[in-house]
Amino acid sequence: MGSDSDLPVMEEAAKALEQFDIGYELTIASAHRSPARASALASGARGKGVEVIIAGAGAAAHLAGVLAAETTLPVIGVPIDSSPLKGMDALLATVQMPGGIPVASMAIGKAGAKNAGIFAAEILSIKYPLIAEKLASYREEMAKGVEEKGNKAGRTFSA
Repeated sequence: MGSDSDLPVMEEAAKALEQFDIGYELTIASAHRSPARASALASGARGKGVEVIIAGAGAAAHLAGVLAAETTLPVIGVPIDSSPLKGMDALLATVQMPGGIPVASMAIGKAGAKNAGIFAAEILSIKYPLIAEKLASYREEMAKGVEEKGNKAGRTFSA
């Protein structure tokens, strides 16, 4: 994440990763205030066994792009709503990458961070069958929760 103030949002990604028993490391590296640190983290990630990078940043939000420029690992960007523009600036900075340096962009804020963790699990599920099984169970539990809430509502609609 770009700043320690991003932690409350990025904890949602951590919770999602924990749900699928995926190890992770949280660190602060600013694209603007510590570019050498950000570059070193990205360029050394594969050698440390990292398989997916999730980058959360607000305001100018160049972190995901800086990291993506330094690695061929998948990078997932989480725009954080920490500026007067309520995250729209971060969203545009994350999603508008030049051709050839992709960044997967999630929604602004906590929902985006949660989805980043789940999307990372989906990427990893290609290689790790146990994660694929946990994702299938997660989806089944979500569907059951919707059914239960629908049943509690006690109303039926038909076309």
